[in-house]
Amino acid sequence: MTDPITIPADLLPADGRFGSGPSKVPSAAMGALAGMGSSVMGTSHRKSAVKNQVGRLRSGLADLFSLPDGYEVVLGVGGTTAFWEVAVFGLVQDKAQCATFGEFGSKFAKAIKIAPHLADPTIITGEPGSAAHLTAEDGVDVYAAPHNETSTGVAIDVKRVAAPGLMLHDATSAAAGLPVDLNETDCYYFAPQKGLASDGGLWIAIMSPAAIERAEQIAASGRYIPAFLDLKTAIDNSRKDQTYNTPAVATVVLAAEQVDALNAAGGLDAATKRCAESAGTLYSWAASRDFAEPFVTDEKLRSNVVATIDFDGVDAAEIAKVLRANGILDTEPYRKLGRNQLRIATYPAVDPADTAKLTEAIDYVVAQLS
Repeated sequence: MTDPITIPADLLPADGRFGSGPSKVPSAAMGALAGMGSSVMGTSHRKSAVKNQVGRLRSGLADLFSLPDGYEVVLGVGGTTAFWEVAVFGLVQDKAQCATFGEFGSKFAKAIKIAPHLADPTIITGEPGSAAHLTAEDGVDVYAAPHNETSTGVAIDVKRVAAPGLMLHDATSAAAGLPVDLNETDCYYFAPQKGLASDGGLWIAIMSPAAIERAEQIAASGRYIPAFLDLKTAIDNSRKDQTYNTPAVATVVLAAEQVDALNAAGGLDAATKRCAESAGTLYSWAASRDFAEPFVTDEKLRSNVVATIDFDGVDAAEIAKVLRANGILDTEPYRKLGRNQLRIATYPAVDPADTAKLTEAIDYVVAQLS
C-alpha cells in the first residue's frame, strides 16, 4: 500500500472549493445569514422580513444585469429543472426550436418533446465539446439554448434569431459570470447555486415584456397548468416580493448577499473579468503541459465559468481523489461525459489566486503519480 500524497501547504489554495454546483459559498455570506438568525428564519414568507430579502435580491439583480425597460425579475420554487416545466406550460405556445450541446439543453428539449400539448420541437444538436446554434424557422414560437453548458464547459453568445418568437436562454451556470445583453433574449433563467454562490431550491427568470405577455396569454387560454408550475402566478407573486410557495429563505439571503457583493465590486463587468482571469489561467496552464489540454478545442467556445481539462498519460480520477484528500474539492468531471478530465468552476466567488494555486497543486500531484 502506497503512502497518501500530501500536497505542500504553500501549493494549496486558500479555499479549495471548485465545484460547478453547488458552488463555493463565501464565508462572509454565511456570516451575514447567521447574523440575521430568527429575524428571517422560521417566520412567514408573506411578511416583511422575508419579503424584504426577496425584494433585495430582485433589486440587486436588476442592477447587476442593467435590466432593459419593462423587463422583470421573477422567482419561483424548484430550481432550473422546475423552470423547464414552467416554460413548457407557460411560454411555449406550440412549437419550439432547441439548441442542445450538453446535458441542460438536451433535458429541456426532452421536456418539450414529451409534452402532450406541444408539437415536436426542432432539435439542433452539437457534439460534446462543440456548440449548436439556433436558426430562423417558420412556425416556431420559442427558440431555446443554453448560454453555458455546465457539463462540457462550452459557452455561446446570447443572440436573437432574426425571426418572430421568444428567445429563452438557460443561464444556470452563466449568470453573473458571462457577459450578456438582455435585449438579445426574452427569458434569461437560472438557479442560484452556481454563479450566485448560494444554495438550490429556487429558479430566477429575467423576463421581457414579450415573455410576460406570452405567459399571460397562455394563462388566459384555458390550458391546463399545474399550480406549482403556473408562470402567471409566479409573476404576480414576484411583483409583491414573494414566491407562491414557501421558499428556501436561506437560499434567498445568500443569493442577495452575493449579488450585493458583486454590485459593490463593480457589477457584471468586473465579475466577468474575474471569471475570465481564472479561466484563462487554467486554459493557458493546460496548453503548456504535455499531460493536459483544454477539452473544448475552439477557443471562442471555451467557458469562462466552467473549465474542462483533458488529461493524457495520467488518471484524472486519481488526481481528483488526491486533491479531495488535501481539501481541494469537486474537481471531478461530469459523470455522463465519461472523459479522463477535470471540471473546474471559475465562478465570481472563486479567487483567481486560488485558481493559480490549483494548477500548482495539480502539477505536484501529477509529478508524484508519475
